[in-house]
Amino acid sequence: MSSDLQKLAQEDFCYLTTTGRISGRPHTIEIWFALHEQTFYLLSGGRDKSDWVKNAVHTPAVQMKINNTIFSGTARLVTNTEEDTLARKIVFEKYVPRSSDDLVDWSRTSLPIAVDIIYNEHIKAATHTTMIEKPK
Repeated sequence: MSSDLQKLAQEDFCYLTTTGRISGRPHTIEIWFALHEQTFYLLSGGRDKSDWVKNAVHTPAVQMKINNTIFSGTARLVTNTEEDTLARKIVFEKYVPRSSDDLVDWSRTSLPIAVDIIYNEHIKAATHTTMIEKPK
């Protein structure tokens, strides 16, 4: 993992943008995340009933924004047992020291979602961030 990516991985949250499965419009949420190699891991407390999960399953092409860095990626449900364990462990370990909430049940019962990075580019601007489309 590059040093830039390591710095971003320490941020408290990211913004996940999915495409609405009904509206077709972008929907952005603020969410906790952990990064392992080239994959972001997220936990959905609402499991597969969360709109963002339904959107990501319907249209896996998503974007993640951390600070002024935009990542395009492909979202997927985590189905492999080892990867499931990894996702829960790294998200839990990142946030347990940062939160006063009891995260044990949340980390055990949430649905793990992976976002595999397919493209990234740094865009730094004083007043705005430009979204970068994934290469065709």
